[in-house]
Amino acid sequence: MNDEDLAQAQRRHWQNTYTAHPSMYGEAPSTAAVHAAGAFRSAGARDVLELGAGHGRDALYLAREGFTVQAADFSAAGLQQLRAAALRQQVAERVTTTVHDVRVPLPLEDASVDAVFAHMLLCMALSTEEIHAAVHEGRRVLRPGGIFLYTVRHTGDAHYNSGIARGDDIFEHGGFAVHFFDRSLVEQLADGWNLDEVHAFEEGELPRRLWRITQSRPR
Repeated sequence: MNDEDLAQAQRRHWQNTYTAHPSMYGEAPSTAAVHAAGAFRSAGARDVLELGAGHGRDALYLAREGFTVQAADFSAAGLQQLRAAALRQQVAERVTTTVHDVRVPLPLEDASVDAVFAHMLLCMALSTEEIHAAVHEGRRVLRPGGIFLYTVRHTGDAHYNSGIARGDDIFEHGGFAVHFFDRSLVEQLADGWNLDEVHAFEEGELPRRLWRITQSRPR
């Protein structure tokens, strides 16, 4: 399976998953989003772009916390659920959605947002080259001093080096492919940024082992 085939398979996987299991992650925000809200507020951020927003539990939380949120995801089904929930929660005026594949440039102007948030998006079935391009796009749309806060599963995770090997540190389990990060990749992605924090934490039943990385665009 080549990179394009894997990308299309993952797009179908998530579209079908969100259609079959609405609000599959629940309504409570991730711990990463709760941390991000505090970090963004401390930095004076108002406009947030979330990459890989899914059905919106974190985008909606950030909107409830008073941020203006642009939620991007390649699943139209997930974003439809997000918009419906935004109306129910009375935050629709602070949330916009865009169907977007992180493999292509963002439809945003340079220096147009204060913060970028991506929970578990960069460790999807993306090549190292695609990950670098996505982070470069995040830098492009951030204003000087803006924060890029993302989380990824790393090579200390129990699923690393198991399942179906797809190359480039990507392993597939049950139809779900993950690119596991090592510290070298984190450092490479922070080149030209201020690397503010690399925080290890666990999530879920396995448990999944993740890093929460905070980096900021120099002023």
